[in-house]
Amino acid sequence: MQLFIDVFAQIFRTLWAHKLRSFLTMFGIAWGIGSLLLLVGLGEGFRSGSKRSLAEIGENIMMIFPGRAPAVLGSTSSARYYHLTYKDYLDIRNQCPHVRAIAPILQTNDVHAVSEFATASGQLTGTEPQYSGIRYLPLLQGRWINQLDDKQMRNVVVLGDEMTRHLFPGRPAIGAFILLNGYRFEVIGTLMRVGRGDENSTNMRAYIPYQVMRLDFPLKGENDDYDSLSFLNYQPTSAADHILARDEVRRVVARNHDFNYRDPDAFDEWDTVEQVQNMGLIFTAMDEFLGTVGFVTLALGAIGVVNIMLVAVTERTREIGLRKALGATGRSILFQFFAEGLLITLVSGLIGMGLAAGLMLAFRNYQGPGGFDPPRIVPTTAILAIGSLTIAGVFAGLYPARKAAKLEPVEALRQE
Repeated sequence: MQLFIDVFAQIFRTLWAHKLRSFLTMFGIAWGIGSLLLLVGLGEGFRSGSKRSLAEIGENIMMIFPGRAPAVLGSTSSARYYHLTYKDYLDIRNQCPHVRAIAPILQTNDVHAVSEFATASGQLTGTEPQYSGIRYLPLLQGRWINQLDDKQMRNVVVLGDEMTRHLFPGRPAIGAFILLNGYRFEVIGTLMRVGRGDENSTNMRAYIPYQVMRLDFPLKGENDDYDSLSFLNYQPTSAADHILARDEVRRVVARNHDFNYRDPDAFDEWDTVEQVQNMGLIFTAMDEFLGTVGFVTLALGAIGVVNIMLVAVTERTREIGLRKALGATGRSILFQFFAEGLLITLVSGLIGMGLAAGLMLAFRNYQGPGGFDPPRIVPTTAILAIGSLTIAGVFAGLYPARKAAKLEPVEALRQE
């Protein structure tokens, strides 16, 4: 035990005797580790934020919008505009085996909502009951639209969180009545808040039965008819089947509107499954980049430790010779320089990790723009970084330590 105490006391005296050199070496290692952990933390914040944003839309969501059908394959100059219709919805629902669920959507922003307490403007959406199973629409109070509401064309409405707050500030909404462009509707449900701040327009929406929307709030446009839709929202049977589901939907739409389904320019779509896959590629590239940065950081740290330890061996050649002449063994000399290199790397790494964790803690409540969460320490990365740095310190101190242990006392004492 006394040997360990003596060795570490000698190490601290040596480091203190060369304060600037020791500080610069340790600062370089701490900076590298801290930077690595911050980069990984920012990447993890982006990853979790992106997953959160997509989760607040729904799982495996796919959409198809009205588009332009080229008369000649691949040529957009001769394209004609086509609308999605309720018939498209019915055909897709009945003829596409890889489509698990689908809902027709009618939307308008030209709606004025009035309650007995306040007024509000927002987006009005007409849809069928299965829509809540496709999109992420968590109920706070009341219920969602059901089949009887749609079949009997009941004037009922479900309000998003922000719409509820505007129309019923501090008051109960369930069972109350509002006017939507002069039509009287009963509030049967309210939704939980989705997203952060003003990121998600779901909070400013009101939902009514599709048949009511089609009768009282039809799409306005010279080419729109009674059966026109704003878009179709659907889910594949599984994420792996999203291409099959997309192709089946394209075939039905192209057949109904008389154009070639093989022309991708004819379709206006959004596929969150594909988006998630693309994000996975980005995260993989990010992980590879950070891995490279981490490797370079550890390599530079190891080189710095080797350099300072070699300098220390050279400067202390006479001291080593004197200690060996007085009976110090090669093993004790080896252990001293080995422990010195290990201590420098390990302490520097812990300091870097502590600084990175402190910065992330300071920004833990920061609400970044859409798609970003606050950076956070990744325990696996921190453990891996410190463990790798410790191993690097072992190898970095090994060569100088062996060199010092092999010095012959007579040769060492003759060095000036």
